[in-house]
Order: sequence, then C-alpha cells, then structure tokens
Amino acid sequence: MQYDIDGNDILLRQSDFALDDTLDCGQAFRWEKISENAYRGAFLNRQLTVSCENGSDLFRLHGTTEEDFLGVWADYFDLGTDYGEIKRRFSEDETLSKACAFAGGIRLLRQDSWEALSSFIISQNNNIPRIKGIIGRLCSHYNGYPSAEDMRDETADSLGYLRSGFRAKYLVDAVSKVLSGELDLESVRTLPLDDARNALMKIKGVGPKVADCTLLFGFYRLDAFPKDVWVKRVLAQWYPNGLPDCTKGLEGIAQQYLFHYIRTQPSI
Repeated sequence: MQYDIDGNDILLRQSDFALDDTLDCGQAFRWEKISENAYRGAFLNRQLTVSCENGSDLFRLHGTTEEDFLGVWADYFDLGTDYGEIKRRFSEDETLSKACAFAGGIRLLRQDSWEALSSFIISQNNNIPRIKGIIGRLCSHYNGYPSAEDMRDETADSLGYLRSGFRAKYLVDAVSKVLSGELDLESVRTLPLDDARNALMKIKGVGPKVADCTLLFGFYRLDAFPKDVWVKRVLAQWYPNGLPDCTKGLEGIAQQYLFHYIRTQPSI
C-alpha cells in the first residue's frame, strides 16, 4: 500500500483492487456508482467518495484525512492483505485461475458485524436494488446506520416504513437477541466456525447462507463459505467433491471470485 496526501484527498496506489469488482459484487449494499470511475458510499456513519485515477491501480479517496484513511478505510478495504499472493495460490486450480483473471480486483470488505448481520437478514430472497432501497430507508430514518441499541424500541409494525415485508420481524428478533446477550457478537469472532454459525442461526430467519455471509463479511472469517444458488452451481459444475486444497483457510475469498465469475461471465 502506497499513498500520498493531495490537498484534502488521499491518493492511493494499490494493486489487485478494482472498484467495480469490490463494490458491486454483492458483499455490501451502501455503495452507489456515481460515474464511470467513481463510487459514493458509507461504512457505518462515515461517508466516502472514491474514484479510480488514470489507471487501474491509482485511486483518490475524496475529502479524507490521513487519520481516517489509516484508522478506518485501509482496514475496511483490506489493503493490508496481499491478494496477489492469494491469486497466485488459487492459480493452482484451473477454474479459480480463470475466475481470478476475470475479476482480479475483488477485495473483501471488512464490515461491521452488526451492519453485516442486519444487512444480510434484509437480503433474504431479495434482489440488490430492493436491498439497497430498504437499507437506504433505514439509514435515512436514523441519519446513519443504526446500532442494535438504536433499534431497541422497534417492532415489526414500527419498521413498516422500510417496506421489508417478513424481514422486519427477523430484524426485531436480531435486535432483541443481541441486546439481551443471548447472541454475543464479540464471541462469534473466536468461536469454532460451526459454533459461530449456530450462534447466529439462533436468530429467527437466519439460515446457513445468511450466517456464513455474516461471518465472512462482518467478522472476516475467511473460512466461511456462503452458498447461494450461484455458488451451488459452481460446486455442482466444477467441484462436486469439494473445493481444491489451495483454498484451505481462504474459502470465503475463493467464493467471491467464483461467485462473481459465474454470475457475470456470459461465456460459461
């Protein structure tokens, strides 16, 4: 990671990073493409506009202090991880090699655990534009992404403004279990993967896919491997006996490359 301060902006030079691959691949729902080379979005209550400058590895983080860049955004964009080395490791497998070549700029966003959990509860049986609409209404109501404590008094009826349907009662149950301590989000970080998944599945409406998405994107549990219809197709078509050994411990990152590849590559 190399960066310079340019007025009120941070100018970042970063390989193995592309805005479209990272911000529009279904792992986060608060980013909006505002021009050919720029996105505007937020992490909790911090807003950011980021653009690609004069080439694929030069980025401008607009209106960002060095303190916020180093303390928030460098971690959020996972800039400390060598994705070039991960892709070299994955290249041992023919299909993964193709997937990495197709969308080599994917990085895992290191999101807040509560935001990831509640966002993926909202994502159930939903499409991305509608998910973004629901989350946008939630953030507008609270003037930022609300914590579980902020949502303490919500009921399924009071969340009617979200127009989220059956998902409202699942959000309410998640708030209740987090605030009561029945679900300790911090302990989920260190529990064995199966135990962590089962802890999240105590919430009404949270099944294995939502739990694994939460673990991968909200807890940086890289061994979590969410399986939606696209990933199940990947497994059936290329990995009927399971993922190759080169993905061990990094199954979640492999999932991102494979999911984006099969979903967006028309020639498959």
